[in-house]
Amino acid sequence: MKKKRQVLRLQGYDYSQIGAYFVTICTQNKESLFGEIVNDEMVLNHAGGMVQTVWDEIPQNYPGVEIDMFRVMPNHVHGIIILVGAGPFACPEIGQPQGVAPTMLSLPDVIHRFKTLTTKRYTDGVKRDNWPPFPAKLWQHNYYEHIIRNEDKLNAIREYIINDPLQWELDRENPNFAGGQEEASKR
Repeated sequence: MKKKRQVLRLQGYDYSQIGAYFVTICTQNKESLFGEIVNDEMVLNHAGGMVQTVWDEIPQNYPGVEIDMFRVMPNHVHGIIILVGAGPFACPEIGQPQGVAPTMLSLPDVIHRFKTLTTKRYTDGVKRDNWPPFPAKLWQHNYYEHIIRNEDKLNAIREYIINDPLQWELDRENPNFAGGQEEASKR
């Protein structure tokens, strides 16, 4: 029997709407592939640097999409994506030029493209530079998202992203998270 995937999106919400979204994307099996936390600071390896570069390039490649705070962690990323609307190529009477990424992207489109680009570049790093291989897929199928509805929430999320390395020992995404063992023993 095929396992049914849990739907993490808000039912009925149009994720192509203009707005800000907080996303968390985890590596498959929570493999730590992007660096490590040293003295409460994230130290990126080459793969982590590549992930950062792909994120930074999102606005250059996708009109109508802006980025805000971003953090690469050993086995996941947190970021704020802002859909600002149609870019210069979205005018219906002009059409879409060949080879240009479509505009009016939805949040799932942006995440899919981010995952695809990072997976391709990571695979190249495995082949060329002996980066650690990943198990079947680089990223988990799904991702977590939160619609940011006001400035206070935006600022709180920014602070969370900035401070995430300080909380690594308590982070459920940390493969050495002791709280998970304690929670399991309580069941």
